[in-house]
Amino acid sequence: MTVAAEFQQVTQRFGDFTAVDAIDLTIPAGQLTTLLGPSGCGKTTSLRMLAGYSTPTSGRILIDGVDSTRTPPERRGLGMVFQSYALFPHLTVAENVGYGLKLRKMPAAERKRVVAETLDLVGLGHLAASRPRKLSGGQQQRVALARAIAIRPKLLLLDEPLSNLDARLRVHMRAELRRIQAETGLTVVLVTHDQDEALELSDQMVVMREGRILQQGAPVDVFPAPANRLVAEFLGYENFVTSADGTLRTVRPEHLNVVSEPTTAGLTLEGVVVDVAFRGVDRLVTVDADDGLGRTVRLTADVRDGAVTARPGDRILLSADQAHVVTLAG
Repeated sequence: MTVAAEFQQVTQRFGDFTAVDAIDLTIPAGQLTTLLGPSGCGKTTSLRMLAGYSTPTSGRILIDGVDSTRTPPERRGLGMVFQSYALFPHLTVAENVGYGLKLRKMPAAERKRVVAETLDLVGLGHLAASRPRKLSGGQQQRVALARAIAIRPKLLLLDEPLSNLDARLRVHMRAELRRIQAETGLTVVLVTHDQDEALELSDQMVVMREGRILQQGAPVDVFPAPANRLVAEFLGYENFVTSADGTLRTVRPEHLNVVSEPTTAGLTLEGVVVDVAFRGVDRLVTVDADDGLGRTVRLTADVRDGAVTARPGDRILLSADQAHVVTLAG
C-alpha cells in the first residue's frame, strides 16, 4: 500500500480543551478516506491540520513520507473544498477553476486546456462563462470541486462539501464524487457527520469521537461489526440489551422482527407496544421489553410486513437472528 499522508501521535489543544488526542492515522494513496463523527469530534480540526491551516500541539504529519507538520498550506500541494464553496463571485466559472493555475503561473494556453478538461470532468463545460450567482447549489459545489482538482493536488480535502445541498441533490453528488475520484485516481479525505455519505463513498472510514479514533476500516467491515456502543449508536444501531453476565448486544431496527411465538433466534424478547409509526413502506414499532432480568429496555423494530397489526398496549414478541446480533466491547 502506498501511503499519501500519515498522522503520528497528533494532538491539538486549544487552551484546556483537547480537540484531537494523540491520533495515529494512515491515509492510503488513491483511495477515499472519510473522517466520520458528530460535531466536536475532531474531524474538521484533523483536516485543517492536514491542510496546514492549523499546527499540531504535538506529533507529526507526513505527506508523501515527508514531515510536513510546519509546512505552510501553499507549499503542501493540496486541494480543498470548503462547506461554503468560497467561490469568487466576480469571476466566471472558468476563471474560478483556473485561479489556482494562474497563481502557479501556468501559461494561458495550457491553463485554458486544463480548465476545459476539468469542467468537462464535472459536467459543467457549458457553464464556463457563467457567474457563480447564476448557478444552483449543486453546480456551485462542482465548480469548487473543479477548482480544487485543476491543480492536480497530492490530496483533495473535502470539508462537509454536501451539507448545504437538499437530500436528493446530496444523493446525486455522492455518485458524482465517487465517479470523479475513480476517474482521476485522486487521494481524497472527506469530513462528514452523515453515516450514509461515509458508507457510500469511503474506501476507508474513520469514526471519531472526542478527539479520538474509535474505529477505522472499510465500510463493509466496520458497519456490521462496530467496536463499541459509541460506534454502534453513530452507525444507527438503536437496540441495546445487556445479558446476565454483563455482555452488551445490539441489533439494528430492520433486523428485529415481530414473531408469533418464541424462537431459538439469537435474541428474543417480550414487551408492550408503546408506539407504531406508519412510514409508507414500513412501520416503526417501539416496544418496552423485558430483558429477562427484570429490567425494561426500549426497542425499535422496523417492520415491513404489512400483516403485522400491532397497536399501542399490545404484548408482542421480538426476535433477531444470531447473524444480525452484534456483541459489543462496551
